[in-house]
Amino acid sequence: MGADTPRVTPVVSTPLYQVKAEFFKTLGHPVRIRVLELLSQREHAVAELLPETGVEAAHLSQQLAVLRRANLVVARREGSTVHYSLTSPQVAELLRVAREILGGVITGQAELLDSLRAPAGSIPPAAPAAPAKG
Repeated sequence: MGADTPRVTPVVSTPLYQVKAEFFKTLGHPVRIRVLELLSQREHAVAELLPETGVEAAHLSQQLAVLRRANLVVARREGSTVHYSLTSPQVAELLRVAREILGGVITGQAELLDSLRAPAGSIPPAAPAAPAKG
Protein backbone atom coordinates (compact mmCIF):
# COMPACT_ATOMS: atom_id res chain seq x y z
CA MET A 1 0.00 0.00 0.00
CA GLY A 2 1.22 3.47 -0.84
CA ALA A 3 1.45 6.29 1.67
CA ASP A 4 -1.72 7.92 0.33
CA THR A 5 -3.77 4.73 -0.02
CA PRO A 6 -6.38 4.53 2.76
CA ARG A 7 -6.12 1.53 5.02
CA VAL A 8 -9.23 -0.65 4.90
CA THR A 9 -10.36 -1.99 8.24
CA PRO A 10 -12.27 -5.25 7.89
CA VAL A 11 -15.81 -5.14 9.26
CA VAL A 12 -16.22 -7.68 12.02
CA SER A 13 -19.86 -8.56 12.31
CA THR A 14 -21.41 -10.27 15.29
CA PRO A 15 -22.93 -13.64 14.37
CA LEU A 16 -26.71 -13.59 14.29
CA TYR A 17 -26.97 -16.30 16.95
CA GLN A 18 -25.01 -14.07 19.33
CA VAL A 19 -27.29 -11.09 18.61
CA LYS A 20 -30.31 -13.33 19.25
CA ALA A 21 -28.81 -14.51 22.54
CA GLU A 22 -28.37 -10.89 23.66
CA PHE A 23 -31.97 -10.18 22.63
CA PHE A 24 -33.26 -13.06 24.74
CA LYS A 25 -31.04 -11.98 27.67
CA THR A 26 -32.85 -8.64 27.50
CA LEU A 27 -36.13 -10.51 27.86
CA GLY A 28 -34.73 -12.58 30.72
CA HIS A 29 -36.07 -10.51 33.60
CA PRO A 30 -39.55 -10.91 35.14
CA VAL A 31 -40.18 -7.17 35.48
CA ARG A 32 -39.26 -6.56 31.83
CA ILE A 33 -41.56 -9.37 30.71
CA ARG A 34 -44.40 -7.97 32.84
CA VAL A 35 -43.88 -4.48 31.38
CA LEU A 36 -43.94 -5.88 27.85
CA GLU A 37 -47.12 -7.85 28.62
CA LEU A 38 -48.82 -4.70 29.90
CA LEU A 39 -47.65 -2.66 26.92
CA SER A 40 -48.94 -5.40 24.62
CA GLN A 41 -52.43 -4.36 25.72
CA ARG A 42 -51.97 -0.59 25.33
CA GLU A 43 -49.72 2.37 26.06
CA HIS A 44 -49.14 2.93 29.79
CA ALA A 45 -47.89 5.80 31.89
CA VAL A 46 -45.10 4.93 34.30
CA ALA A 47 -47.48 5.59 37.21
CA GLU A 48 -49.78 2.87 35.81
CA LEU A 49 -46.92 0.40 35.47
CA LEU A 50 -45.72 0.78 39.06
CA PRO A 51 -48.60 -1.01 40.84
CA GLU A 52 -48.79 -3.64 38.09
CA THR A 53 -45.11 -4.56 38.41
CA GLY A 54 -44.85 -4.31 42.19
CA VAL A 55 -41.38 -2.76 42.16
CA GLU A 56 -39.95 0.53 43.34
CA ALA A 57 -39.92 3.44 40.90
CA ALA A 58 -36.11 3.40 40.60
CA HIS A 59 -36.10 -0.31 39.73
CA LEU A 60 -38.87 0.12 37.15
CA SER A 61 -36.99 3.05 35.63
CA GLN A 62 -33.90 0.85 35.34
CA GLN A 63 -35.84 -1.91 33.59
CA LEU A 64 -37.54 0.53 31.22
CA ALA A 65 -34.11 1.91 30.30
CA VAL A 66 -32.94 -1.60 29.37
CA LEU A 67 -36.03 -2.06 27.17
CA ARG A 68 -35.48 1.36 25.55
CA ARG A 69 -31.81 0.57 24.79
CA ALA A 70 -32.93 -2.71 23.20
CA ASN A 71 -35.42 -0.71 21.10
CA LEU A 72 -38.36 -2.74 22.40
CA VAL A 73 -40.22 0.22 23.91
CA VAL A 74 -40.46 3.92 23.20
CA ALA A 75 -41.19 6.73 25.63
CA ARG A 76 -43.45 9.73 24.98
CA ARG A 77 -43.60 12.68 27.36
CA GLU A 78 -46.88 14.49 27.97
CA GLY A 79 -46.26 17.26 30.47
CA SER A 80 -44.69 15.60 33.49
CA THR A 81 -46.09 12.17 32.56
CA VAL A 82 -44.04 9.64 30.59
CA HIS A 83 -45.97 7.09 28.55
CA TYR A 84 -44.46 3.90 27.18
CA SER A 85 -45.50 1.77 24.23
CA LEU A 86 -44.07 -1.11 22.23
CA THR A 87 -41.95 -0.26 19.20
CA SER A 88 -43.52 -3.14 17.27
CA PRO A 89 -46.62 -5.35 17.55
CA GLN A 90 -44.27 -8.27 16.90
CA VAL A 91 -43.10 -8.00 20.52
CA ALA A 92 -46.66 -8.80 21.65
CA GLU A 93 -46.73 -11.66 19.14
CA LEU A 94 -43.46 -13.04 20.55
CA LEU A 95 -44.95 -13.04 24.05
CA ARG A 96 -48.08 -14.78 22.75
CA VAL A 97 -46.01 -17.51 21.05
CA ALA A 98 -43.90 -17.95 24.21
CA ARG A 99 -47.12 -18.46 26.18
CA GLU A 100 -48.25 -21.16 23.73
CA ILE A 101 -44.88 -22.92 23.91
CA LEU A 102 -44.93 -22.86 27.70
CA GLY A 103 -48.49 -24.18 27.69
CA GLY A 104 -47.34 -27.18 25.66
CA VAL A 105 -44.34 -27.77 27.90
CA ILE A 106 -46.45 -27.60 31.06
CA THR A 107 -49.05 -29.93 29.55
CA GLY A 108 -46.31 -32.42 28.71
CA GLN A 109 -44.94 -32.19 32.24
CA ALA A 110 -48.43 -32.72 33.71
CA GLU A 111 -48.87 -35.85 31.59
CA LEU A 112 -45.50 -37.15 32.77
CA LEU A 113 -46.43 -36.41 36.39
CA ASP A 114 -49.73 -38.28 35.92
CA SER A 115 -47.87 -41.32 34.61
CA LEU A 116 -45.48 -41.19 37.57
CA ARG A 117 -48.42 -41.10 39.97
CA ALA A 118 -50.11 -44.08 38.30
CA PRO A 119 -50.12 -47.24 40.45
CA ALA A 120 -47.07 -49.44 39.97
CA GLY A 121 -47.62 -52.03 37.27
CA SER A 122 -50.37 -50.10 35.51
CA ILE A 123 -49.88 -49.26 31.87
CA PRO A 124 -49.93 -45.54 31.20
CA PRO A 125 -51.83 -44.32 28.14
CA ALA A 126 -49.80 -44.42 24.96
CA ALA A 127 -48.13 -41.20 23.90
CA PRO A 128 -49.19 -39.85 20.52
CA ALA A 129 -47.00 -41.09 17.70
CA ALA A 130 -44.45 -38.60 16.41
CA PRO A 131 -45.16 -37.42 12.88
CA ALA A 132 -43.06 -39.08 10.23
CA LYS A 133 -40.26 -36.93 8.90
CA GLY A 134 -40.16 -36.79 5.17
